[in-house]
Amino acid sequence: MLKSLLQAIAWHRIALSLIFVPAIAVAQTTGGASQAIPNQARAAGSVIEPVARSEAERLLLSTYKLRAGDVISLRVFGEEDFTRDKTRLNDAGSISLPFLGEVPVLGKTVTEIQEIVTSGLKGKFLVNPRVTIWIEEYRPFFVNGMVERPGGYPFQPGLNIRKAVSLAGGFKERASLNKIFLIKEGDASQLPQKVDVNTIVGPGDSITVEESFF
Repeated sequence: MLKSLLQAIAWHRIALSLIFVPAIAVAQTTGGASQAIPNQARAAGSVIEPVARSEAERLLLSTYKLRAGDVISLRVFGEEDFTRDKTRLNDAGSISLPFLGEVPVLGKTVTEIQEIVTSGLKGKFLVNPRVTIWIEEYRPFFVNGMVERPGGYPFQPGLNIRKAVSLAGGFKERASLNKIFLIKEGDASQLPQKVDVNTIVGPGDSITVEESFF
C-alpha cells in the first residue's frame, strides 16, 4: 500500500515538471530576444526602429543640422520602396525618393526632414505615412599636430578635446596641453581659439595640438 502511494506521488511530480519547464524555457527565450537589441525600440506592428543611444545624442539630434559627410537612413513604415540605408550626404544636399523626387536635407535637422517627407506623402500617396530618419554616422572632426595618429575621425555625441585626442592615439610626448586650438565648423572667421582638454568638440571641428618647447 505504501509502495503504491509513493509511486503515485513520484508520477505526480513528473507530470508537474512537464507542465512548468516548457513555460520557463519560453520565458527565458523571450527575455533573451528582447535583450539582443539594446539600442533599438519596438514600434507598432513589431517594426524595429533605432532610438538615440544616450541623453547627449538626444539633445544633439534636436538641433543637429545635417551637412556633407553625414550618413543617414530613412524608413517609411510598410513601404520598402522608400528605404534608404546608410546614405552618405554630399555637397548636392538631397536624397532621391519615389514620388517626391529630390528632397533637400543639408542644413536641416532630422525632425525637419521627417516633417518634409511626411507632408509630401500624406494624402497624395499614403493615408498616414510613418517616417523615421536617423543618423548612422556623423561627419568627421579633425585632429592635427602633436598626436599619435593625426586625421579625420567620425564625430560622437558628448565628445570633448581629451576624448577626441584619445581617438587619435593620444598626445605625443612633447605635446603642449596649454597650446591646444580649435576651429569651429560654423565659425565664419575660421580663426583658431585656444581651448583646454574639457572643451566640447562638434562635427566638422578642427583641433590642433602644438609642441611644447620646455
